[in-house]
Amino acid sequence: MKRLVVSALAALVIIVASVGVVKAQKESGKKTVLYASAEKATFKQSPMAGVSTAVIWGDPDKGAHATYSKFAPGHEAGMHTHTNDVWIVVIKGAYLYKDSDGEKRVGPGEFIRVPGGHKHWSGGDKTEGALFYEEGSGKFDLIPAK
Repeated sequence: MKRLVVSALAALVIIVASVGVVKAQKESGKKTVLYASAEKATFKQSPMAGVSTAVIWGDPDKGAHATYSKFAPGHEAGMHTHTNDVWIVVIKGAYLYKDSDGEKRVGPGEFIRVPGGHKHWSGGDKTEGALFYEEGSGKFDLIPAK
C-alpha cells in the first residue's frame, strides 16, 4: 500500500512539473530536456533567515517556477499565506505544516499542496531541517498572518 501511495505521489509530481516545464518552454519557444540535481544545485540564501533556494526553472520573483528549497533545522516560517498555489515534495528531512485542521509531518517521498490564500504555518524538522522540491503556480510570496 505504501509503495502504491509513493508511486502515485511521484506520478503527481511528474505531472505537475511537466505542466510548469511546458509553460516555460512555450514562453521561451524552445522545447528542451530539463535535468536538475539537488545534490549539485547552487543554493542562495533567501531574504528569510534559515531558508535557501536553488531555482530549477522560471523566476519565483515574477511567475510560475520550481526550486529546490532548504529549511535549516528548527526553522519556523510562522503563520502566513501565499498568493499562489504551492506544491511541495520532500526529498530529505521533514517539512512541518500546521493549519486550522491540524499538523502534518511531510517526510521524504511525500507531497503537500497548499492553495493560494490558505493560512498555515511551516517549518523544518528540529534535527534535519528539510530539503524539498517546490513549485509555484505564480510569483512566490510569503504574507505574514495572525
